[in-house]
Amino acid sequence: MANQPITDVSTSVYTLEDLAKLTDYSLMDNLNCDPDATETGDDYEPRQVFSGHYVPVKPTALPNPKYVVHSNRFFTELGFDDSLVKTEAFARLFSGDISDVPAPMRKVGWATGYALSIYGTEYIQQCPFRTGNGYGDGRAMSVLEAVINGNRWEMQLKGGGPTPYCRGGDGRAVLRSSIREFLAQEHMHALGVPTSRSLCLFVSESEQVLRPWYSEGSYATNPDRNVANPVAISTRVAPSFLRVGQLELFARRARYNTHADALKELEMIVHHLIEREYSKEVNQALPLTEQILQLAAAFCERLTTLVSHWMRVGYCQGNFNSDNCACGGYTLDYGPFGFTECFEPYFQPWTGGGQHFSFFNQGAAAKTNFDMFCKSLQPLLTSDLLALESLEQIEQEFDAVMERKMKAMWASKLGLKSFDDELLNQLLDLMRQTFVDYTTFFRELSSIPENIAALSKSFYGPLTKPLSEKWTAWLQKWHGLLNIDGDDKQASDIASSMQQVNLKYSWREWLVVPAYQLASQGDFSLVHELQQVLTQPYEEQTTEVETKYNRLKPQVYFDAGGVSHYSCSS
Repeated sequence: MANQPITDVSTSVYTLEDLAKLTDYSLMDNLNCDPDATETGDDYEPRQVFSGHYVPVKPTALPNPKYVVHSNRFFTELGFDDSLVKTEAFARLFSGDISDVPAPMRKVGWATGYALSIYGTEYIQQCPFRTGNGYGDGRAMSVLEAVINGNRWEMQLKGGGPTPYCRGGDGRAVLRSSIREFLAQEHMHALGVPTSRSLCLFVSESEQVLRPWYSEGSYATNPDRNVANPVAISTRVAPSFLRVGQLELFARRARYNTHADALKELEMIVHHLIEREYSKEVNQALPLTEQILQLAAAFCERLTTLVSHWMRVGYCQGNFNSDNCACGGYTLDYGPFGFTECFEPYFQPWTGGGQHFSFFNQGAAAKTNFDMFCKSLQPLLTSDLLALESLEQIEQEFDAVMERKMKAMWASKLGLKSFDDELLNQLLDLMRQTFVDYTTFFRELSSIPENIAALSKSFYGPLTKPLSEKWTAWLQKWHGLLNIDGDDKQASDIASSMQQVNLKYSWREWLVVPAYQLASQGDFSLVHELQQVLTQPYEEQTTEVETKYNRLKPQVYFDAGGVSHYSCSS
């Protein structure tokens, strides 16, 4: 594979022509195209894809596109001038019309296939062909790769129309889910959680599609009616969109020798993954077997770090299958996600997710994805028994690495120098019994209160006397472990460090719902307001923001469909 040099330069992008100069299509240039694909990318009907790493696809443009929002912060990071988003050429490209992009940009995008495993079990049942050859990017296609200020970014349209992997779907995303994903990526990045990024969002003023959703005031588990939604295209950006499920696909083909180049295509995508995501951790001068072991160890570090961040901020992925697990170790695919409010260890926002993908089970879910990652590397090591044993050892160490990361995370949330298992278990039990708001509690705890009264704003109900006594005892024990001893400077330093890990402004679905409801009527003001609030999650904001956004969940929204829980439809 060609090793593209990336140099550190300062970039200013004012026009699409400026951006075009930065393009570098490493995936299409270095990996195999599906031999049955069309050169034009007019490939929209569901079909089996038997080989190749990608399918050329031309997105289906939004009719009458309208600008909704873009990420000012990410634009600044990329060196994009804010005026760029308002240019006609930019709007055309990122609303799905790539027919007239400036050279050397290409007038076709690409979609990729992947396999599916759920909690470590390989599946083919959801594939319409019952072979697994129909899984992949059903409504997402990448349209651009560029090297910007020393970093490689892939830009992908979500909702850009059908691909061969669409399994009969329309390939569209609706405005509701697009706003959720845009804002969630902005929020997670501001929280310091590894994530794909939001670039921009456009909506069609004329095209709508029907999706199942909840009636106003519904407490049903699943949607109870079909709702017309404006279609939208959001552009998400990442170093790559390579998933564990992609490695699985090529590993399965290699295991079963489904075509002559099956093993070679697995080797090619592993090399590509290393180049795209792990060039600093993996020494590419070493033999492939050694590179694979370094890759597995590096992914273990990234994946465990990611899940510890999720737990720190109260995030639940909801559907952490292997096809939703990025090989780069960052959060990807914001569909059935949610943030815990009233603390529940097994919080699950998605009605189809089950307890195995719930909040406190995310570490175990990550382990199953890591197992499938390692299994996918095994066909490349079959001739080296020592390397296979080393890979197995790395796989077995995952739980210990995860435990170490989790202990460090909990210690940081509690302002402690070292983890105390008994203290945490007592706290979690009290939080559950008292119906504590996860975000508000830890933020208030960051002020190092002397008594339980200072924490009462995080409680959803009144305290009983026995619980109050238990809380008092726990606070005393915690203060003893902090060992402040009247040292105001030390107390201030601990409080400051705790406030850097315990957010104040969290994602609260009941505050996001009005934003996408107004947006469907053409009013994007609440989307912009939420963007400002959620990108400053640790900061003390204005009194107006405090009053509006730092509140406990009203009782009316508990168990409300589309607020406390939702289906995956989008």
